[in-house]
This record gives sequence, C-alpha cells and structure tokens, in this order.
Amino acid sequence: MYTTLISCQQLMDEPGESLIVLDCRFQLDNPDYGHAAYEQGRIPGAHYLHLDYHLSGSKNGQNGRHPLPDGQRLAVDLGALGVGENTQVVAYDDGTGQYAARAWWLLRWLGHDKVAVLDGGFAAWQAAGGAVDAEPPQRRPCRFSIRRSLQQTVDAGAVLANLDEQAFTVVDARSPDRFRGVGETIDPVGGHIPGAANRFFMDNLDAGRYKPAARLRAEWGALLGEGFDPAAIVHQCGSGVTACHNLLAMEIAGFPGSRLYPGSWSEWCSDPARPVAR
Repeated sequence: MYTTLISCQQLMDEPGESLIVLDCRFQLDNPDYGHAAYEQGRIPGAHYLHLDYHLSGSKNGQNGRHPLPDGQRLAVDLGALGVGENTQVVAYDDGTGQYAARAWWLLRWLGHDKVAVLDGGFAAWQAAGGAVDAEPPQRRPCRFSIRRSLQQTVDAGAVLANLDEQAFTVVDARSPDRFRGVGETIDPVGGHIPGAANRFFMDNLDAGRYKPAARLRAEWGALLGEGFDPAAIVHQCGSGVTACHNLLAMEIAGFPGSRLYPGSWSEWCSDPARPVAR
C-alpha cells in the first residue's frame, strides 16, 4: 500500500486491475490546459480530474479561489471512476506536484488512505520510459464510501481567534515574495496572516522530486523547532492547493497530523476586517 509517494518504477510494477490513476494536470493561467494535455497523451488508463470542476467547490466571493468540493459529490465522482475501499489510487500532474497533492489530500479527507502522489509526475514517467497513450480509460464504477477523515481542517474563525490564543502555528506555502506582500498578482491584497511562518512549497523538492524523508524532517524541524507538535500546525497558501504539498511533505518526513486552512489567503483577504501583515 502506498500512502504518500510512489515512484515510476513502483507504478509500473503495480497490477493495473487494483489501481486507479488520476491525471491532475492544471495551470492557473490556462484552466483548459490540463484536459487538453490529457487528451494528447497520458499514463495508460488514467482518468482526468480538473482542479476547478472536480477538486474544488463553488466560489461565493468570500470562501477563497478553490474552496473544498462537496464531499458527497466528490465521492460520486470517485466511485464512477472505480475507486473502491481497497483501490490503490495514484495522482500525478506535470508541474511540481501541487495539484496531485490536492487530490491526495482530498481522498484522505474522505477517509481513503491508499492514495499516493507519483514522485516527479508526468515528466518523470516519460523520462523513465513509461508508456503514454490517448486511449479512453476503462471505467469500473463502484460505490465510494466516505469514512472517518484522515485530514482535519480549521476555518477562518479559528485562525482569527488564534491571533490571540496562539494555540497553533500557521505555515504559509506561498513564495517568500508573496508572503511579504511583494509583487502580488493573483489575489487583490498582498501580505500574510499575522504570525504565520513561511515554507515555500517548492522547497520540498530537489530536481522535481520530493527530498528524502530525513532531509525534509531536518528542514521542517529547523523551521518549527525541535520537538514541535504536528497537530499544532495549520497549513495555508493562496487557495488551499499548494498547502497540500506541505502537508504531504510533513507526512513523508514523519510528521503526520497537521491541518489545513482550506480558504487560505484568498479567503482571508476577502474580508477587510481581518488583519494583514507585510
């Protein structure tokens, strides 16, 4: 069973009948890119999930750019693809893993632990000589049952109260410039949640793959202090996507149990009454 990462060779060796592969390729500035790339060629048998349509819910202007999807709706989508209780799921994208990590986190949020991210994504698969085709994948619909969640969340109210209570540490996955409020081009307000620490999600990678567990463990320990409690860590980013990359990195490092603020900065800054640090 793979619950964090799977290598290209391990995926090649995994029996296809017990496996569902999810193609999560996406670009924020070109939302149609991922499906177009999928149609041109993908890992054989892979099904496409779109960040906006499948891996996010409806926006209302106050809940962020990529709010969590309705869990029941996502469960129906996953069941239609053939994801059952004992199915090993593998998610990939062709960027730096953030969209695949979002799918990984969402399946765990619904209680499914047999899900992993393909380390290095589609580029690594091609470099390893993995097969690519454009044949329609077979579907074996089944019932996806939501079980006890393996991932926990906090909302904006809890983050706001924490400014005084200091019950947990917020870690922002955005780039250092966006964290400082410099050159913000995605959200209408630049800056960060007061008191947050910054761990750019790209720092989890080395040459396109996740760093070894021991190295991640040392780096996260240096950021948060030796002996920190993962349950007292809350991750956020711009819209709750790249924060999942940090959550996965912590799992790889042996620090399970941290939480996600799904609305993240795009939700936080939508209310001018919430404080901003720069």
